[in-house]
This record gives sequence, structure tokens and C-alpha cells, in this order.
Amino acid sequence: MTSIPAQKPCPDLSYPALPAPSLQQALLAAADRRQAACQTLLAEMVRRPSLLGNEQSAQDLMEQTFRAMGLEIDRFPIDLDLIRDHPAFSPPALDVDTTGLQGRDNVVGIHQPRQQTGRSLILNGHIDVVPTGPADQWTSPPFEPVIHDGRLYGRGAGDMKAGIAAALSALAALRDIGLQPAAPVYVQSVVEEECTGNGALACLQRGYRADAAVIPEPFNHTLMLAQLGVMWFRLTLTGTPAHVLDTTSGRNAITAATVLVNHLKTLEAEWNAPGCCHRHAAFADHPHPAQFNVGRISGGEWPSSVPTTCDIDMRIGFFPGQTLDSVRAAVRQTIDTACATDPALAGVAVELTFHGFQAEGYAIDREEPVLRLLADSHTAVFGNAPREVAMTCTTDGRFFSLYGDTPATCYGPEASRIHGIDESVSLDSLRDVTRVLALFIAGWCGVEPIIP
Repeated sequence: MTSIPAQKPCPDLSYPALPAPSLQQALLAAADRRQAACQTLLAEMVRRPSLLGNEQSAQDLMEQTFRAMGLEIDRFPIDLDLIRDHPAFSPPALDVDTTGLQGRDNVVGIHQPRQQTGRSLILNGHIDVVPTGPADQWTSPPFEPVIHDGRLYGRGAGDMKAGIAAALSALAALRDIGLQPAAPVYVQSVVEEECTGNGALACLQRGYRADAAVIPEPFNHTLMLAQLGVMWFRLTLTGTPAHVLDTTSGRNAITAATVLVNHLKTLEAEWNAPGCCHRHAAFADHPHPAQFNVGRISGGEWPSSVPTTCDIDMRIGFFPGQTLDSVRAAVRQTIDTACATDPALAGVAVELTFHGFQAEGYAIDREEPVLRLLADSHTAVFGNAPREVAMTCTTDGRFFSLYGDTPATCYGPEASRIHGIDESVSLDSLRDVTRVLALFIAGWCGVEPIIP
């Protein structure tokens, strides 16, 4: 096992600043020269399908890339026994034993300076991607990268392999001009972000901490100030079968499921109400941030029979400050009250199971140095300040901020149709994120010359 050094406080407590103008220009030019290699790396990442349970080939590529950059390698599987008692643990979306599936590893590349004079940094990204949907609806095969009109297409191109490629290119740009970070940098390629976050949690459990973490999620050059919590659960409804000659003698589980979802939608409306005590100030300008989504439904046995069973998988959003226990309790109470009072649910049994995401929301103070320096770096590249956003999704940033004493935010490229058909990322945006991150890393970590 790789030895992870204990986190040392930054010796320089002054506000981190952008590097000198001459170094800025050298870094920007080096980042631009890196773009052909960056696009080649991104294309190879897309060619390696990294769907849930099939991440090994993509992680092999990450390990090879990290080694070629001179980073020390820490590759390890998710050991559920080590994280299942953590408050941020989410029940796996795969049926795995206590050590996970063979080859489903996290890969971390570690840079250690000769002498630390700057702030340490985690650059985190997830290698896993969501399913493609119907492949025949894609303009080109989803795992065969295609460049068209300044965009690279393919599943995972935007979410979030482009961000990983940009972060690596930013580090490489430093090396290209003979410099390296003057602080520890941990580049994390993690699995299972799209369903539990247990990959990032395993990194946290392993001891990784830093003065800040940046995740280059495809949020179009914005600075993330907050994100919602996300919870998955399954409702299993059991009614009574009957012939359609007399449907009143049965209890229709599918019809009952729609009724129960409507009761849960009432809870959604309560949480989104402007005066709700749960509604976080970061989402004040969002008309309806907390979404309750029915993501999957299955049920019934025969067209001419009243269906006995129905399964519904739901994903719900909730605000920073709402605890996991309180959200689960609110869901249970809503279901119990509905079953006790709504005649449409009489005689129908309901089983509630929580699985997948059990993720708290969080917010980060806009005055955090990591946000201020990222904003300065963005302004140096674009000539204007970045937009600040509160996201209605979840990211792995929650682990660092809530449980790791590591302020975390997201800053990444512009992508379109993520989780959809013909996902793509802007190559101009890929270049610009590389530029911003190169300036940020130099300012945050400081630099020292590479000595052969």
C-alpha cells in the first residue's frame, strides 16, 4: 500500500495569488501547445467504455498516463467493509462482495514536491459513465469518439473525461516549462460517482486530505457554491390479483403506485415552497430546485389481470442542511400517512428500501481562497468573472467538504447532452479549462524548478 503523508499546513498563510505575468504567459502558451495531446488522451478515454462494473480498462489507461507523468501510483479497490459504517456510505448499486468486483479500482497519482511552500491540492474526477441509451439513436457509435464542428462526441466525453484530461494537461503544461507544483497534488480517478460516490469515499477513508479539492465537472466554466443532496429509494407495492371481469375484487398495485407518487410530489412541493424552513439561501433564485423523479417502474403479470406487484425507483433532491436521517423520516412519514388515509391505497402493502445515492447537500463560502483564486484564474483567461451557481445535482465534492476538512468546488468545461444521446464537449472549452487550471495550480500550489 502506498504511504499517504499526513497533511501538513501550508507554510504560507497569505492569500494565494496568480503567478507573475511572465509565468502566466508561459503557462498559457504551454497549455495551448498541449491541446493536441489532450484531445488524443480524451479520445482514448472515450474509446474505453467505463460503464458501472466495467471500469478496469479505463483505469488501466489512467494508471499508464499517471506513470508517464512521473506520478507515484496508488491503485486500490473499494473495500466496503472499510466504508460501510461511514455516515456518507451509500448501499452499492451492484451486487458485490465485501471487496468489490475485481478490477474496479480507484487510481490516484501522487506528486510530492522537494519542499512544500504552497497549498496542497486534490484534483478529483470520476471515470465511470452512465449507460448510452439506444445506440442506434446516436449519430455515431457512442464509444467511437468523433470530432465535428469543434466538438468531440462520445459517451463520457463531457461527463467527465474531458475534465480529467484538462486537469492532467494543466499539470503537464507546468512540466513542459520546467516547473512542478511546490505542494502535494493528488490526482484521483474514481469509480461509482454516478450511483453512490463510494469511490471518492474510499479515497477519503484511505487518508487523502488537502487544502482544497477541485473537480472539473462539465458545468460550463462556472464556480459551484452549493449542491443539493440526492437520495435513491425503491417502493415495492403488493396488491391483490383479480380477473378484469371484476377489478373491484382486486387491488391494483400499478394504480396504487401512481397515487403514492402523487403523495410524495406533495412533499416535493412543500420543500420547494419559498417560505419552507428547509430551503437553502443558495437556491433562492431557482424556481424549483428539489426534484422528485420517477426513474424506473415495472409491474404486472398479465394484461387481463389486476397487477399484484409494482416496483418504482425514485431519485429525490433535498437542500443543504437537511440530514439523511431527517429526509428518510420525511419520506417514510409521507408514505405511512398516505397508506393510512387514502382509500386508493387500502389493502396495498408498501415496502420502502433505500439504495444507491444517500448523499447530503453542502454549500461553500464564496470567500474561500480556492473559489477566489479559481475566479481570478478564470478572469485572467476570459477577461470577466465566472458565474456562480448552485447545482441541483450531486457531485463527489460533498465528501471533501463535509467529511474531509477539504473545501471543494467544481470548475469544468462546456458539454452538451450529458446522460443523453450524442453527448459532446467543446474543444475550445477543453483548452480554456486547461488554461484556467494551469494558472490556478501554479498560484495555489506554488512552483519549483524540476531538477533532473
